Amino acid sequence: MSARHNEAQDRLYQAILKLETIDDCYDFFEDLCTIRELKDLTQRLEVAFLLDRGLSYQEVAKEANVSSATICRVKKCLDYGSGGYRAAIDRAKED
Repeated sequence: MSARHNEAQDRLYQAILKLETIDDCYDFFEDLCTIRELKDLTQRLEVAFLLDRGLSYQEVAKEANVSSATICRVKKCLDYGSGGYRAAIDRAKED
């Protein structure tokens, strides 16, 4: 197990993988996260999708109502991160 993995995180991710419906996800994440945390997570993923579509930083900022710092952070993860955003975007395109 690498330093970034631990049993508590494994349990969290396993619990997420066991959710079966969008309603299950709403219920779980509303219990797990504060309203602000959920909004932040949602915005970051939206930024990733918008950047993937080729929108400029200005267009993304306007569309997602986020700061340039958030856009830069997401862009850095898209370009140099572990591939999580890319996997989510690519799998969403398959649907």
